[in-house]
Amino acid sequence: MKLNVGGIDRVLRIGAGLGLVAWAAMGGPVWAWIGVVPLATGAIGWCPVYPLIGLNTCPMKKSA
Repeated sequence: MKLNVGGIDRVLRIGAGLGLVAWAAMGGPVWAWIGVVPLATGAIGWCPVYPLIGLNTCPMKKSA
């Protein structure tokens, strides 16, 4: 499993995920628990949807 979620993308996913999960935990709507998905994909650095749509936000490694 190659990483396909880059730095800024990861930070945004983790922030949004934490916000939604916190909202759900404090009595928000049940659908806010969907924040677990961006939180997990940001934490592991891999999104299962990105390969399907041909997207990769990880910076490319330069070859010598």
